[in-house]
Amino acid sequence: MTPESPAMSFKSRRRLLASLCLSALAPLGQAQAQPAAWPAKPIRIVVAYPAGGVSDTVARALADKLAVQLGTPVVIENKAGASGSIGVDAVAKAAPDGYTLGFAAISPLALNPHLGKSPFDPQKDIAPVVSVMYSPVLLLATPASKARDFRDLLAAARARPGEIRWTTSGPASLGHIMLEQIMAGAQVQITHVPYKGGGQQMNDALGGQFEVLSTNAGPAVLQHVKAGKLKALAVGAPARLDSLPDVPTLAELGLPAANMSSLFGIYAPAQTPAAVLARLNAELNKALALPEIRNKLDATDNVPTGGTAAEFARQIALESENNARIIRSAGIKAN
Repeated sequence: MTPESPAMSFKSRRRLLASLCLSALAPLGQAQAQPAAWPAKPIRIVVAYPAGGVSDTVARALADKLAVQLGTPVVIENKAGASGSIGVDAVAKAAPDGYTLGFAAISPLALNPHLGKSPFDPQKDIAPVVSVMYSPVLLLATPASKARDFRDLLAAARARPGEIRWTTSGPASLGHIMLEQIMAGAQVQITHVPYKGGGQQMNDALGGQFEVLSTNAGPAVLQHVKAGKLKALAVGAPARLDSLPDVPTLAELGLPAANMSSLFGIYAPAQTPAAVLARLNAELNKALALPEIRNKLDATDNVPTGGTAAEFARQIALESENNARIIRSAGIKAN
């Protein structure tokens, strides 16, 4: 990818914030068009990831609570692929009647569009509803690495430029963005090895096929760390994890620009009535405050968020602008 393509223009990124905020708030005229009986039929939540993972588990827990609160069934439909874009595209193309929602990280809105043609327009087709959680990103040393901590890793990278192999879930993934920020901030050269998914990456990590990997925190990963099969060197998160209190954040290590985590949320099609969006935001915030939901998130090392739709829209727009800058600077390409 050249520095100017296919990233959004500066003007387009500015429009993104305005468009997302307008979608989140929606015009008053749309509120007047809301059917008085909403919800009058089952609600569908499209999860942009496979069944059985942490994201799917969290979405199903929220769906159960939302069904009780709204008095209508809430069903989950998994549409995985293209780093979440397929699922979000299904939401973008659904009827804006409040009966189709999506659950995904913000990357289909804030990262993927800068790397190629998106099947939907993040500025015009999606209305952010509520931020649900952030998922910390762990940087792990495998049996192939002799690093005792993150500073050891950087020292080895300086001593042997390009010899340290760092794997991520794919080219232009969040892990790749973080690696580029680490290399720029620490002035080191590390070889990026992109995988097509987390399963093979973890198997190869345990087998010592490379030195470092970045991956979202979760019970399976923590199990390997506790067993001594992988060593946690650092975490991308606003604060240290309760499950790994001795592992510093990248901000603590002097690399705040690389201190990134995966933010997840609920979305609706643009033009969904404002009153429906407001009701969904209120009910989802109520569900996120329940001890049962918070405990489930804590157990998977995910941190509940919540808040207003406008706040969520601002977070998406800010990350989109930051990603565009990093992608241009590093010359990152999707393939």
